[in-house]
Amino acid sequence: MPSPKPPILLTSAQLRRLSPHFPLSHGVPRVDDRRVLSGIIYVIRHGLQWRDAPVAYGPHKTLYNRFVRWSRLGVFDRIFAALAAESGPPERLMIDSTHLKAHRTAASLLKKGLSPAASAEPRAG
Repeated sequence: MPSPKPPILLTSAQLRRLSPHFPLSHGVPRVDDRRVLSGIIYVIRHGLQWRDAPVAYGPHKTLYNRFVRWSRLGVFDRIFAALAAESGPPERLMIDSTHLKAHRTAASLLKKGLSPAASAEPRAG
């Protein structure tokens, strides 16, 4: 059974909002921006490698090259900044610290019976 065709994720209205931030094409017109951006979103959303992108979005090399080129040019940064500015300041900010790592010597402090709270107070002897 053939796999279902992946959806085009951007509507025409959404593409019109984003297109002012696209760089101008010099000479040869770009392939369908809507299809390629939908492919980039699909790959990132599903955590795929570029070569695993569905063929309906075009060649995986096109998706990858456009993503890298536009990332280096700051196109996605401008898009995100413009979209964030439309909604105003957030009510809450959250920080995710799952990527923070302790220095390797921090583990040895626990083995010696020291913790940050215990080391702040003088030890009774």
